[in-house]
Amino acid sequence: MIYPFMTLNDETEIVHSESKMIDGRETVKVVIEKPVWGGFHSAVCWLPEYRWEDIQGFSQEEISSYQELLESVAHVIFELARDGGFNRAANF
Repeated sequence: MIYPFMTLNDETEIVHSESKMIDGRETVKVVIEKPVWGGFHSAVCWLPEYRWEDIQGFSQEEISSYQELLESVAHVIFELARDGGFNRAANF
């Protein structure tokens, strides 16, 4: 399952997966997509390792900026990933 997390001012969307145990460690997949003329720039970051993959169109500077953002909100993403995203959290 993929859950919306945040939309930035430039229309970049950040979404995350549900929390999964992989090799005995809680893991969440975060996908970042930015609309650009003719398509999207995109990247995947695996938490808690902050392992980036499938980077398409983003510069290293942009990835570094997204890394800083994710480091500051990872605890929130993990909580939402465990609880079913914002929609589920809003129903409590």
